[in-house]
Amino acid sequence: MTDAAVAEGDLIARKEGSAGIIRLNRPKAINAVTLEMFHDIDKALDAFEADPAVAVIVLEGAGERGLCAGGDIRALWENSKVRGDLGKILWRDEYILNARIKKFPKPYIALMDGIVMGGGVGLSAHASHRVVTEKTKLAMPEVGLGFFPDVGGTYLLSRSPGEIGTYFGLTGQTMNGPDAIHAKFADTVVSASRLPALREALTRLRPGTTPADVAKLIDGFSTGETAGPVAATQAKVDALFAHDRMEDIVDALKRDGSDFALATLRTLGEKSPRGMVVALKLLRLARKTATLEECLVREYRAALEVFASDDFREGVRAAVIDKDRNPKWSPPRIEDVSPEMVAPYFAGIGADELKFT
Repeated sequence: MTDAAVAEGDLIARKEGSAGIIRLNRPKAINAVTLEMFHDIDKALDAFEADPAVAVIVLEGAGERGLCAGGDIRALWENSKVRGDLGKILWRDEYILNARIKKFPKPYIALMDGIVMGGGVGLSAHASHRVVTEKTKLAMPEVGLGFFPDVGGTYLLSRSPGEIGTYFGLTGQTMNGPDAIHAKFADTVVSASRLPALREALTRLRPGTTPADVAKLIDGFSTGETAGPVAATQAKVDALFAHDRMEDIVDALKRDGSDFALATLRTLGEKSPRGMVVALKLLRLARKTATLEECLVREYRAALEVFASDDFREGVRAAVIDKDRNPKWSPPRIEDVSPEMVAPYFAGIGADELKFT
């Protein structure tokens, strides 16, 4: 197949020099990822892993707006309404791909320029080398959709310093490039104007190049920034988000009464109460979990329960379909989320359990 033919699709996978390039190619949708794209990425990784002439993998997004705005939420919403099985299939294949990226045997470099959200985080933040820019806007806003930070998000957020991951996971707030490094979602800030030169240098690396060699090359383009504005709030975030119950976090924010606390309360007030309670429990369990795969299994169980829930359909409707930003959550208050409501999100699912080869 010619490059011209490949370029017409939603995913471009080709060799440039010694680099295997994977380009998400839906710029009008900020490269939102479909099930077919996940399958095509997996096939590309098969080919690049087997090709001894490929030294590194480079993930990038087409267009000027960002690497990836997430998964194809509209398709999931439409399928959920008719009680279909797209969620079961898409999340299974996506999560298995996330785990593969983390263990990929060749250096995998993610160029996380512009918007990087949800499923885009899953394709990039598990990479061996994660490059952000001054344009990066990284977020896991799933609680605003009646969902929770998935694609291994609970694993990543639980390993952020202190309670920074709890804060980002529950509020869905956006990280800039240095924030993402502080939160351990990225490694290096490179000016967006220097990305083409970095990309060109990556295509010239020799097969057999070590991860340390790649890191040294990228560091040569680095701005040296390692902590954004959120790092300055670390002590306050640690104090306010150290609790294991959403009610206690809300009470702590109310008692604090600072501008930061009040703004955070307003943000939490927009999110799904059930989504926040489930997300917090997943984050606390992830903190005690050794591997990404274990977190992904837990996320998959919870995701299938979300897919069947009214909160997911309502959250997507309000944010993506009707865009009225006025979801009617069920239940509407955190204190009304009972243990009985939460338990099914953490139950085993038998033959449908997520399995890694």
